[in-house]
Amino acid sequence: MGKFKFIETEIEGLYIIETGIFEDNRGYFMESYNYNDFKVAGLDMVFVQDNQSKSKRGVLRGLHFQKKHPQGKLVRVLKGEVFDVAVDLRKNSKTYGKWVGVILSEENKKQFYIPEGFAHGFLVLSEEAEFFYKCTNFYYPDDEGGIIWNDPDINIQWPLDGIEEIILSEKDKKWPRLKDLTF
Repeated sequence: MGKFKFIETEIEGLYIIETGIFEDNRGYFMESYNYNDFKVAGLDMVFVQDNQSKSKRGVLRGLHFQKKHPQGKLVRVLKGEVFDVAVDLRKNSKTYGKWVGVILSEENKKQFYIPEGFAHGFLVLSEEAEFFYKCTNFYYPDDEGGIIWNDPDINIQWPLDGIEEIILSEKDKKWPRLKDLTF
């Protein structure tokens, strides 16, 4: 035990997770997930799918969620650096519409746990980034939803210094604002 430090954010259920890193002249070793340690911390979930993406500087993916089959996500960066964001979409939450952002990088090796009921997105800050995440539910293309990345009502403070262009998918350019969501 004690391999992980679970830091609860100002939004209930969102955690920044730091792990013990064992380094020597060969490199390093770290355990990124251990069911028993997470369960002791109150994070008792089962992951059913792992995903990985590679993106270049300025790529913004999100803000995504699934409507009827929500996914909890444990996210981390394998290479590079991103600004990762979660937006609370839980209707009865006192923090509905609020967001938390965290820098995840290959250097800090932090992870971000985003439970079901949140929209998720990230902006690549380095030349490129490899992003990895575990999901508590499968991806259902017909169940996908999203919020426009620059919704003024949410007002995410994206770190845009050094980003010449925000690169979005066609789908991510067309998401509605939070106030226009129906699900």
